[in-house]
Amino acid sequence: MKRFQCENCATVVHFDNVVCLGCGHALGFDAGTLSMRSYTGQPPEGTAICANATACGCNWLAPAQEGQSFCFACSLNRMVPDLSNPFHVERWTKLEAAKRHFLYGIMALGLPIVTRTEDPEEGLGFELLADAPDVGHVMTGHENGLITINIAEASAPDREAARVAMGEALRTLIGHFRHESGHYYWNLLVRDTGRLDAARGIFGDETLDYAAALDAHYADGPPPDWQQNFISAYASSHPWEDFAETWAHYLHIADGLETAFAYQVLPEAPGWHYEPGTEMPLDRMLAAWVDLSIGINAVNRSLGQPDLYPFVFSEKVLEKLEFIHRLIMPKV
Repeated sequence: MKRFQCENCATVVHFDNVVCLGCGHALGFDAGTLSMRSYTGQPPEGTAICANATACGCNWLAPAQEGQSFCFACSLNRMVPDLSNPFHVERWTKLEAAKRHFLYGIMALGLPIVTRTEDPEEGLGFELLADAPDVGHVMTGHENGLITINIAEASAPDREAARVAMGEALRTLIGHFRHESGHYYWNLLVRDTGRLDAARGIFGDETLDYAAALDAHYADGPPPDWQQNFISAYASSHPWEDFAETWAHYLHIADGLETAFAYQVLPEAPGWHYEPGTEMPLDRMLAAWVDLSIGINAVNRSLGQPDLYPFVFSEKVLEKLEFIHRLIMPKV
């Protein structure tokens, strides 16, 4: 995530801000230009305040039109939880914030987004739902472009309990969006572009029975040498999950590097500055990321906290990251 400036007074403002503390102007994020707009009174011409501004604190600008108008991020929602329940509102608000951050990342990388409106069968859409007697337990997952996330994930105790039970090193709201989007982009960038054979050579045969593979993973656990071939234990369950996990980590790295350079946590090396979409070799990105993550892990340990990024890249994982890098940066 980059740092933004108020258009009116040049004060540094941040992605979730709704008011500039320097001049008091209202702020709204413009998804078309990936910039923060400032204004007094009415939003900039042709835009409106998102209809979810009050409901969940959305600060993205929406198209100006008669009646309610939703911003791009909120327009992707197909279903949201029952908002008469204040606990639902609190958790949904946190999920929406993570979703906006996730969407910024993929737009900054220049990735295509085909919406549910454009493709009702496989376009990108979201259902952010709560367990309920009439629907039962909501499973977080992806099906034909539709990403479903149980809003219980926005409860820190529930999420930590799930992380421990699943034996995961990292479990975050933005991580869920990034992982599930990997399944969407497998369809869009691999299956639909004639890259299936190349992907199978890297990740394995995705035609293997998915349900049976997950059952075996949960029953028997990952192979004892999974660290040599996979970014996470869950990635070893099936080639689709391997791709989605590796995809999510690529997005973690891209966003983490942009943030580190924006806030000068990682000094700019002579001759280059990382920005999402920059055409550069993966090894250069990863060298910077390794330096950054080692340093931040050390700071966390100094504070008695677990490592922020407790992952190691084996040669096989590097090969998989390179495949994804070339999907996103085909000119590299």
